[in-house]
Amino acid sequence: GDAPFTLTVGFDQGYPPYGYVGDDGQFTGFDLELAKAVCEKMGWELKLEPIDWDAKDALIGSGTINCIWNGFTMENREDDYTFSEPYMYNEQVVVVKKDSGAKNLEDLAGKTVLTQVDSAALHVLENDKNADMVAFTGALKELQTIGDYNNAFMQLESGMVDAVACDLSIASFQMAAKPDAYVKLGVLAPENYAVGFKKGDTELAKQVT
Repeated sequence: GDAPFTLTVGFDQGYPPYGYVGDDGQFTGFDLELAKAVCEKMGWELKLEPIDWDAKDALIGSGTINCIWNGFTMENREDDYTFSEPYMYNEQVVVVKKDSGAKNLEDLAGKTVLTQVDSAALHVLENDKNADMVAFTGALKELQTIGDYNNAFMQLESGMVDAVACDLSIASFQMAAKPDAYVKLGVLAPENYAVGFKKGDTELAKQVT
């Protein structure tokens, strides 16, 4: 018979709780477990491919990966990918140090906010035309980007930046790890997670759904 289909999942290995390196050195996380369950159900092989988040479009375009399954926000990306049905609700939020004194988003005027390069949070901050969002980002001292959120939170903890904008689930994970260190200030935008496929790859998207 034919060799089984291989689902090659692209994911950011520094993105707990969705995809990360576990204590045993193996890749783990909610999305990777979900991908494994889908492959078992479909009789597919699963190949986990840790990627540079910046390179995801090139990798999906070339077929090196055939999906992005990584706490991947579908809003504002509908023109670039074919998506599965959404499987999780999420929010973009802003996190500060607990002792920062900030009580709401307005208190970040003149401050520096850090987020992940090409993240949903960055997209909201740069492209949301909502008057409140435009006012919020316009009042910031600086909006910086970084490769992964683990380093973002290290910078927040050390005081190099004043706030981190990220997914609610990322914030919850970091806040649970250090309950005395951080507090969530507010919600930038609600959104949904889905599995992203190459534009036009509708059959595979349907099968995964």
